[in-house]
Amino acid sequence: QRCLRAEHSFRNSQLEPASTAELQSSPPSTYAPALAFACAATQAFLFCSPCCPGDLPAPRPKLVSVTPAAFDMLVRRAAGGSVARGAAVAPCCARAGLHGRRRTVSCRAEIEKISAKVCIIGSGPAAHTAAIYTGRADLEPIVFEGFMANGIAAGGQLTTTSYIENFPGFVEPILGLDLTDNFRAHSIRYGAKIFTETVNTVDFKSRPFKVVTDTKEVAADTVIVATGASAKRLGFPGSDEVTGFWGRGISACAICDGASPMVRKKHVAVIGGGDTAMEEATFLTRYAEHVTIIHRFDFLEASKIMQKKALSNKKISVLWMHEVAEAYGSEAGLEGVKVVNKSTGEVSDLAISALFFAIGHSPATKFLDGQLELDDFGYIKCLPGSSETSVPGVFAAGDVKDPKYKQAVVAAGSGCIAALDAEHSLQALGGSHGSMSIDEIACSHWTSNVVPGFTGVQPRIAEQGVERAETGR
Repeated sequence: QRCLRAEHSFRNSQLEPASTAELQSSPPSTYAPALAFACAATQAFLFCSPCCPGDLPAPRPKLVSVTPAAFDMLVRRAAGGSVARGAAVAPCCARAGLHGRRRTVSCRAEIEKISAKVCIIGSGPAAHTAAIYTGRADLEPIVFEGFMANGIAAGGQLTTTSYIENFPGFVEPILGLDLTDNFRAHSIRYGAKIFTETVNTVDFKSRPFKVVTDTKEVAADTVIVATGASAKRLGFPGSDEVTGFWGRGISACAICDGASPMVRKKHVAVIGGGDTAMEEATFLTRYAEHVTIIHRFDFLEASKIMQKKALSNKKISVLWMHEVAEAYGSEAGLEGVKVVNKSTGEVSDLAISALFFAIGHSPATKFLDGQLELDDFGYIKCLPGSSETSVPGVFAAGDVKDPKYKQAVVAAGSGCIAALDAEHSLQALGGSHGSMSIDEIACSHWTSNVVPGFTGVQPRIAEQGVERAETGR
């Protein structure tokens, strides 16, 4: 999403043109950090973006049109060993179908080795709450927020929602992207070092644990895994966020969007046949005029009690043996879907203002390669009453360990728990907090990290070794 924003910004701004010859004579450090948007076979665009590391051309970014051969030459030059340490050419971030054929390039910079007390993997409320707490404890956490990890921008599932109305501290609705930006700024304010890189592999066999990305290898005394779980989505015309209605009528969270104007006193639909679908359909009846459950079979997989609860509700009906083929609408939002009868092949229209996917979630645990114990559904298992995993010193927080609630505020709370558990683990290893007791460590957090993402706090004062905040209340 940030790449697409950058592309839109560059396309609509006054840019200084640069010729292929000029680029060929430029030092590699000029274009090595650039975001590359590959286009059709006849062109390739290269954007020098200030959000990337390394030296950037002055005085302004350049929009460059070159042939594929010249583009490949630039990539080979950048990967030829003359690139400054830590810089790399990012893979093409072309929007599929925008300019035609997608060309993917990759090159690898020298691996930078870093030592850390705490390494946090994730970018949502759990990860940033953990970063805020460990940052304020002077543990200087390293955070890998990922680069489009699992197909989602840094910030997690909140970046795919519109307005959020139920996060404490924000009286007025706040956009999901704005809230995640606040999380990030809050973490940085208290010393977290954030890298927009995706973790490829981990090694939890011995301490210090290893966390490896394309350009970095971190040796960490403790690791907090907060990679989340992404809602499973169906891919049909009109369902995506670029050209479709995702976030403008299509959602995967009834609790998040159920009270929105697109649902209130309107006809909505839920796709699914399990307990999640029954629960979400029942919840939506609080606000919607009517809820239609669209299911591809002639039976429900939900438990008997959940089936009875949903089917006995007069505001719920079931469209058996149907699948959604297309979503359509206008600039205002979703207006309906085309559904296909699996028995007859007949296509019909269903006028709805909102559509909810309720077909489960996929926890982001594949990169762990079986090194942590998981439950039957792929979620990380933790010790009872703790965030510690099957490997001492490795902790889990947020949706990656929560198959039930999947709420931002719950994830934030579990991030706090993981941070405190990590601190206690470090103290047991060698007294990272000096003479501070566990109670004093916990008390030190009753200040500016009470509500993650809310950075408007007063300066802290020290009293008897425990930090306190002047809140003005």
